[in-house]
Amino acid sequence: MKNLATLYGLLAFLISTISAYAQHENYPDGRPAATRRIECRDQGIVLQYGDGKDSCDVYGAREAVLNKVGNTYYLFYDGAGKDGWKACLATSTDLQNWQKKGAILDLGDPTKMDAKSASSPWVIKDKDTWHMFYLGTPNATPAPDRVPAFPYLTMKAKAASLEGPWAKQYDVQPFTTKPNTFYAVTASPGFIVKHNNEYLQFFSGSAQDGKVVKRTVGIARTKNLDGSWDVMENPIVPLDEQIENSSLYFDKDQKMWYLFTNHIGINEKGTEFTDAIWVYWTKDIYHWQKENKAIVLDKQNCSWSKGAIGMPTVIQTGNKLALLYDAAQGESISHMKRNIGLAWIALPVKVSN
Repeated sequence: MKNLATLYGLLAFLISTISAYAQHENYPDGRPAATRRIECRDQGIVLQYGDGKDSCDVYGAREAVLNKVGNTYYLFYDGAGKDGWKACLATSTDLQNWQKKGAILDLGDPTKMDAKSASSPWVIKDKDTWHMFYLGTPNATPAPDRVPAFPYLTMKAKAASLEGPWAKQYDVQPFTTKPNTFYAVTASPGFIVKHNNEYLQFFSGSAQDGKVVKRTVGIARTKNLDGSWDVMENPIVPLDEQIENSSLYFDKDQKMWYLFTNHIGINEKGTEFTDAIWVYWTKDIYHWQKENKAIVLDKQNCSWSKGAIGMPTVIQTGNKLALLYDAAQGESISHMKRNIGLAWIALPVKVSN
């Protein structure tokens, strides 16, 4: 009987292990996978593409970036419009019903580095001024999609209000790509936080490894938002992690930083796409470990998308985190025709094995 009980125990362990393993994505090229999860309840689509002012999002809505002033939420998102991808604005008081305001940035003229995209704006307020760091590129795929193409660069604008008007500062170059680094191909903006009397920006960097592009998040530092930024030599996690974009949340009780990011997966055909939202955590904002990560949202718990699930942004509302993200409906992995969804994470964040 003792041996039988031991056998049953071993079988139960093997079944639970196999079941857990089956729930985790295994990538055909061997890129690292996340094996833990946090509880995240998806509510579904809250902002649909297609009806923005002046056709600003006629082909899709992506890259949600959320801010709050008073009782109003300000959602910047990338509208795939008739002449390219531009930062658009929508406002809400409940995160679920949004009033679209249209594009808040224009494309630069053909001589400018944002001639083909002016998108993905991250902002921070200093005194009476809002400082914006947005993605610019002189390259894009052909019409009508006009998907921004490398290099992705960080560019600057400022305004007295989140609604603008935003004045571009072409004379300011926060940081840019650098050969033979983790940000050799892209150096695009991310979440900004003031910490220890300096500003930290968690930006997206990528580098070419043979025919493969590898991606991660790095930290740039400055004390002057209208000046240049110093990039820390090493990214927060290795390029093999294949992550991009960032949204930070600090739990004051746990004294823990959480960084939400989208992961780039790959299918059996060798096509890469944004397949999940991951979270990393640390108590030292300058130092992160690749082992401390978990899946937040993917095809298992997203109610309407089983394909491409993209960039997250989080904000605390009461005892929950609201998470906005972009995704393509059904099993599509396209860059186009994406909508913005809303999901909820109970606080404190709990990681399951």
